[in-house]
Amino acid sequence: MSFSVTWHTITDQLDEVSSDATFLTPLSERSFRVSDVQEHRLLISYRDQDGTIPLKREQFETLYERVTDTPQSFELDRLPADAEPYATVLSIHPRFEVDQRESLLRNTDHPTPSALVDVTLDTTGETPTRQEPDLPLYADSLLLIDALERYTPADLSTMETAELVNLYTLCSDVQRNANDLRQDVRAVLLERLHHDQPVHGQYGSVQRTSRRNRTLKDDETVLEKLEDAGIDRERVTTVDAAKVDEALEVTDLSESDLYDIDESQYVRKADVDEERKESRLQGLKDQLAAVDSTDSEDLQREIEELESRIEELTSFKSGTTFE
Repeated sequence: MSFSVTWHTITDQLDEVSSDATFLTPLSERSFRVSDVQEHRLLISYRDQDGTIPLKREQFETLYERVTDTPQSFELDRLPADAEPYATVLSIHPRFEVDQRESLLRNTDHPTPSALVDVTLDTTGETPTRQEPDLPLYADSLLLIDALERYTPADLSTMETAELVNLYTLCSDVQRNANDLRQDVRAVLLERLHHDQPVHGQYGSVQRTSRRNRTLKDDETVLEKLEDAGIDRERVTTVDAAKVDEALEVTDLSESDLYDIDESQYVRKADVDEERKESRLQGLKDQLAAVDSTDSEDLQREIEELESRIEELTSFKSGTTFE
C-alpha cells in the first residue's frame, strides 16, 4: 500500500467527518479540530490555542514509513511534543490504530475505528460550567464518597453500627444504579462495535463478544425426539420441585424429609430514608457550588497559566522530524 493511496484515504475520511467533529492527541489528550483539508496539508486548531497549525503531508509520510517499515509497533513516546496530532489523524485510516494503553501506533490487518475521534469539545475557549448529571448513580455516588471521607473505613470492625448501615445502604444503591447504567451503555456500544477487535478508551478497553444460551423446547417435543432416538423417557425425566411442594401440603412428610436444607445468614437492605439522603445530597451540592464560586477566579488563572505553558511546549516547528 503506497502512501499516496493512504493519504487520499485519510483525506476522504476527513471529508466525511462532520465539521464539529473533534479529535484527541494520544498522550497529552489535547482536543483539536481539523479546520481545513488541503492536497498537501491539513490545518488544525486546538481548543486552548488561537490560530491554526499546519500538518504537512510529507511529515505524515515520514510517520507512515516509520510504522510500516518494521514489524514492531511505533512507540508514541518517540513523537516530538508537537507531532501527536499526526498519530491521531493517521489512526483515522482503517489500517492504523493507536493503542493508548500501550502507547503504540501500529499497522493492523483488521479495520478499526479510531478511539481518538469524536471527543466532545467546548470551542468557546471559556471554562465550562460544572453540570450535575441527572442520574441516580451520580447522587448516590456523591453520598457514598461523602460517607467514605467522613468515616474513613480503614478498619470496619472499629466503626459504629449506624455507620456500617449507612455504608451498606449506599453501596447497595450505587451497585444497583451502576448496573442499570452499565446495561444502557452496553446496549449503545453493541451498535457501534462491529468486530472482535478491542476498542480502547482512556480507562480501559471493550470488545464485542457472544454468549451461547440454551433453552429446552417444550417437554413433549424433547421427550418425543429422544424416544425416536432410542432414549427412554425415564432417563431424562426429573423430580419437579413445584410438584413436590404441592405434595408436602397434603402429606405428613416434613420439608427436611425431601430437601437437604442449608441455611445461611446475610444482610438485606430493608429500607432507605430517601428524605434524609436528599437533604444530605442538597447540602453537598451547595458546598460544591460554593467552592466553584469561591475558586473560579483562581482556577481560571491556573488554567490560563497551564495553557500558556502548554502552548510554549507545543508550538509547531516547521522542521519537525520523527526519530
